[in-house]
Amino acid sequence: MDTSASEGHKRDKDGFYWSDDAEPHLERRKEILKKYPQVRDLYGVDPSLKYKVFGLVLIQMVSAYFAPNLHWSLFLVASYVFGATISHALFLAIHELSHHLAFKKRAHNNWLAIFANIPMIFPYAMSFKTYHLMHHAEQGDEHHDADLPHPVEAGFFKGLWGKLVWAFNQILCYIIRPLFVHPLKMKKWHFINMAFQFPVIAVFIYFAGWQALLYLAVSVFFAGSLHPLAGHFISEHYVFEEGQETYSYYGPLNKLSFNVGFHNEHHDFPRIPGSRLPKLKKLAPEYYDDLYAHSSWTRVLYKFITNSDISLHSRVRRKSSQNRK
Repeated sequence: MDTSASEGHKRDKDGFYWSDDAEPHLERRKEILKKYPQVRDLYGVDPSLKYKVFGLVLIQMVSAYFAPNLHWSLFLVASYVFGATISHALFLAIHELSHHLAFKKRAHNNWLAIFANIPMIFPYAMSFKTYHLMHHAEQGDEHHDADLPHPVEAGFFKGLWGKLVWAFNQILCYIIRPLFVHPLKMKKWHFINMAFQFPVIAVFIYFAGWQALLYLAVSVFFAGSLHPLAGHFISEHYVFEEGQETYSYYGPLNKLSFNVGFHNEHHDFPRIPGSRLPKLKKLAPEYYDDLYAHSSWTRVLYKFITNSDISLHSRVRRKSSQNRK
């Protein structure tokens, strides 16, 4: 391995960054809590989250019901501008619920996530929860963090056109990749998710028709494609500044995404709802103000695709925790 990279991150011959250290957020959390114990007051649930979820699901399903009345060109525009934005907001609502931030009881959060999953067509909420909590616990772990590009994936989608194709199909890569990185062991809530989702979608097709389902499907695809909100997938952990592993975004699109842009803050304190993460940054600014942060998710997409120095290999990986000294 090349040891020329800064701050303990080494690059292998393929371009991946490697770290011999544990993920950085636990230590920063300890430091912040020692200096600012009042941060614990920000822990807990966001009472408004459940209402936002119900509203988003209702809007998306009603929109899908009427979408078949549109001309095909307006159908696509509505799917991208409106449907994909709502779908992505629901992605991130499910992200909040994976951390149990709407209710005190885990089961209640799971049921709300399953409800939020309805417009996504495929029953993924509980699988996402499993993989996402693993991502937090084992960030960068080569065998357990399914957020990392697979080496074959990174080697195949390279260069401007390769990265463009990958970015256009991000959602498909995120669906397929875990099957190869860390196949899921199905448990009770995964089966409940499926047992709920499939009958609900069948009823929806019966009353709304296949074109309404197509609207939902196209919206989900666009939500994880070349859409401004989809820039957050790349912005969070791709290395744009050597030596830094996680990145925040402080722009206006946080209003549509439950403040997921406050990503360093979120990884430091996953028990704080997105609505309170700006308060965390304000309370402990010296821990965040000097970190590289993004100002535009659209610019992140553009820079990722066009900058030859950034690729799918631009991620920090580490050996499994049991194999690290």
